[in-house]
Amino acid sequence: MWYEEENKLVKIFTFKNFTEAFGFMTKVAIVAEKMDHHPEWSNVYNKVTIKLSTHDAGDVITDKDRALADAIDEL
Repeated sequence: MWYEEENKLVKIFTFKNFTEAFGFMTKVAIVAEKMDHHPEWSNVYNKVTIKLSTHDAGDVITDKDRALADAIDEL
């Protein structure tokens, strides 16, 4: 479940291993590029942390972030 922290939507995804985590990040990258809305994220072994905010709007959560979050959840 996504939660709000410091004006960002945040979610941590856990996978079986690094390969699955990296594969997920690749899929997210393709979706994000198509939406022209790119996440702040990090990966440590099997965990991917994603933080979403709209920089053009002053680093706050907007509909663009919610749409990307929904698209990520569909993956």
